[in-house]
Amino acid sequence: MTSHAGTASNVSTTDVSQKKPWYTVLYVQVLIAILLGAVVGWLWPAFATNDWIKALGDGFIKLIKMVIAPIIFCTVVSGIAHIQDAKKVGRIGIKALIYFEVVSTFALVIGLVVGNLVRPGAGFGGGMADAAKVAGFAKQAEAQKSVDFFLHIIPDTVVGAFAQGEILQVLLFSILFGFALMGLGERGHTLRSFIDDAAHGVFGVIAIVMKAAPIGAFGAMAFTIGKFGTGAILNLIGLIATFYVTAALFVFVVLGIIAKMVGFSIFKFLAYIKDELLIVLGTSSSESALPSLMEKLERLGCSKSVVGLVVPTGYSFNLDGTNIYMTLATLFIAQALGFELSMSQQITILLVAMLTSKGASGITGAGFITLAATLAVVDPRLVPGMAIVLGIDKFMSECRALTNLCGNGIACVVVAWWEGELDRTALNKNLSKQIDPADLETALTTG
Repeated sequence: MTSHAGTASNVSTTDVSQKKPWYTVLYVQVLIAILLGAVVGWLWPAFATNDWIKALGDGFIKLIKMVIAPIIFCTVVSGIAHIQDAKKVGRIGIKALIYFEVVSTFALVIGLVVGNLVRPGAGFGGGMADAAKVAGFAKQAEAQKSVDFFLHIIPDTVVGAFAQGEILQVLLFSILFGFALMGLGERGHTLRSFIDDAAHGVFGVIAIVMKAAPIGAFGAMAFTIGKFGTGAILNLIGLIATFYVTAALFVFVVLGIIAKMVGFSIFKFLAYIKDELLIVLGTSSSESALPSLMEKLERLGCSKSVVGLVVPTGYSFNLDGTNIYMTLATLFIAQALGFELSMSQQITILLVAMLTSKGASGITGAGFITLAATLAVVDPRLVPGMAIVLGIDKFMSECRALTNLCGNGIACVVVAWWEGELDRTALNKNLSKQIDPADLETALTTG
């Protein structure tokens, strides 16, 4: 079987390195679209908040979500089915979870440390609003218990899991199906080949859908600025700036050190996934870049089995940006309301956030629900304070999604290296040049 990584390597160096007109490069188109969307939202807010403008962003995200379940199924099943040793699958999963917990703890601690040092909420005099909306988030958070979360992983029906796009439910079924197919041996050869071919077809769909990324980014950014206005950003600029700087500190220092230990540069890695980062920036959802991120990681030298298991799992268990946000926002709200949290309460934030963050996926706004769950456990009196950050949560969600994407990309490379499934030649070759996701279609058709 030829993996996507192997397939991509068939593209000649000349083809990949050909200089394309700047206006045909996807990340340039997305960046221009984001800037145009911001200008339109600022100058013509009534037009930007039109349902059809909003539909451009929502439509693009729906197009991506449409193929997430089949992609996860095909990559996970194919990755497991082609492994001869079942212990290897468990080994990859355990290593991934260990890495997730260690790095997530770093993210939570950094959020707490920065929150205590900078104290962005001290002396805050803003009033509270949208109490009804906050009550709604708090009500959703009440149901988010550990037992319910684990039970929710098991789908009522397999078809329902695919229809509703529940990543963890699809992942569970895919793992079971992959093991079953592995047990069939040679009898499962035809089915394995069919799933491999189906994966190529689904990634081909992604290559087509990605051409609409600039349109989706324009619509999402125009609607956001048009609805919330630039004043929403300036209203709590201190918290936003603190959060963005803290997230950058985590990415460049913590993830940078981890990348250095594995043997590559965090800056080159970020340049390699710049297209995905811009798409996430425009849509505020890390799920919008999931399919192309998985394809790029395979081309980067990570084995299919590692990519198929680590990335989808990381979208629920390795949300570094959400972790930073929860600890920092909790301290901000406490400071704004005049509460001084004791050391034991801050340790409680760490422990609770480790659990509540596991229920948040890459969907826009999920971090706000997990914040409600965390506040309710630490001190119920803090929950109404969520109204303070409700107006700017949209702008915070962009940074959360960007950090989550970076964290999951690095996690996949680290686990592949740890497992001995990282192709160093492909890693160095791909990080040293710029590849446009539009070349994905060419790479697939040459395989």
